[in-house]
Amino acid sequence: MTSNRRKFLRNITLGTGAIATGLPVLGKDHPMDKDESLPYTGKSGFNMCGYAAPKIDKVRIGIIGLGNRGSGAVGRLSFIENAEIVALCDNRPERIPPAQKTITGKGLPKAKEYTGEEGWKALCESNDIDFVYICTPWQLHTPMAVYAMKNGKHAASEVPIAITVDECWQLVETSEKTKMHCMMLENTCYDFFELLTLNMARHGLFGELIHAEGAYIHDLLSSNFGKTSYSKMWRLRENESRNGNLYPTHGLGPIAQCLNINRGDKMDHMVSMSSNDFMMGATAKEKAAEDPFYNEFVGKPYRGNMNTSMIRTNKGKTIMLQHDVTSPRPYSRIHLISGTKGVAQKYPEPGRVAFGHEWIKPEELTALYDKYTPEIVKHVGDIAKKVGGHGGMDFMMDWRTIDCLRNGLPLDQDVYDGVLWSVIGPLSERSVAKNSKTVEVPDFSRGNWKTNTPVNLTLEGGGNTTVREVKKG
Repeated sequence: MTSNRRKFLRNITLGTGAIATGLPVLGKDHPMDKDESLPYTGKSGFNMCGYAAPKIDKVRIGIIGLGNRGSGAVGRLSFIENAEIVALCDNRPERIPPAQKTITGKGLPKAKEYTGEEGWKALCESNDIDFVYICTPWQLHTPMAVYAMKNGKHAASEVPIAITVDECWQLVETSEKTKMHCMMLENTCYDFFELLTLNMARHGLFGELIHAEGAYIHDLLSSNFGKTSYSKMWRLRENESRNGNLYPTHGLGPIAQCLNINRGDKMDHMVSMSSNDFMMGATAKEKAAEDPFYNEFVGKPYRGNMNTSMIRTNKGKTIMLQHDVTSPRPYSRIHLISGTKGVAQKYPEPGRVAFGHEWIKPEELTALYDKYTPEIVKHVGDIAKKVGGHGGMDFMMDWRTIDCLRNGLPLDQDVYDGVLWSVIGPLSERSVAKNSKTVEVPDFSRGNWKTNTPVNLTLEGGGNTTVREVKKG
């Protein structure tokens, strides 16, 4: 074990780490700490992949963070029978009443309210909560998830679930020790086309998969500089202090599942390269010239417009990831999987499939949907579209998670998936900072990837979680 790893574990034991000190200060605790260790090769603890926790007939949920994502989660979860939102928390108390109105509007009892800078701790310590659902700024995800698990709660966090390598290990070790689920809420894994291609890949229609591509290309320039978009401008601050792929999971999650990463294959090493920043610094100057509020954001070393990262797996397959949230481009996650027999790609939309030099005809794609659409989509897909949340994938993610908890089934995304998909962020920063030097990817499963089984695409053992009536329109 490295000296840095020992220091990290000692800090946790002595109560001087991020968990004990409360909320980290935004803009501090820089994820590119120069002496941060990478791979930790200690013995594996309890293997959480495939773990079935005891059944919870009625899942009592506490939601931390009631901004854009949190308020949406309140709405979606309130439709699920035997899922009761019993606690709401936000450090801005004015956000709580609208969430309460959403709950009571469904004829459900009001939730207990928590606020203040450490209200989230009291929520996690409560004895009447089973599942903590975290929708806060990135730097708070790991401290909150760890604290929830240490207090006997299953934890789910918005993406990314961690922003440093040590945070990743902290989550893994806590989940293994407590036997509490720790799930990253990667909604794109429940997109209709992504699920179709996963099932097709599972049935061998693309042959042996060779290469996959994913991305998060989303013009967020105005949002990042918006005064009311993100509390205390936290997302802009992430972009001013880090250079790499800051948000890798939306593009990576679905293709990693297609490649059976952590469940038959693993990531070995990666390289990453960023362009210069051509827009954020200029935007800061332009805004500061008209509004002194933006003065503090002038002259910062903003991350490059485009980051491209390449990953090689143990079985010799390759993954290409891109990140650009500044340039004026149409939204894209790319979502490409290529094998020895065929290829699928979603962006630009609509999704397409080919088994040769040309994309198959629309009617042929329809036939594939009819045959290979997974059971979850057939079961709740139409309801999900009515409830909403990125076209329904958010609701399918929430419904499936609650159904698994209620029936004592393994979650589709375990702690190893969440941290692996997230760790590409800090690893890409390290590679970029060293002129695209190769960086090894930690094996968070510590060898269990060789025997872990792929994600179950059936509803076997579950599927009995009902949904409250969804009104049309």
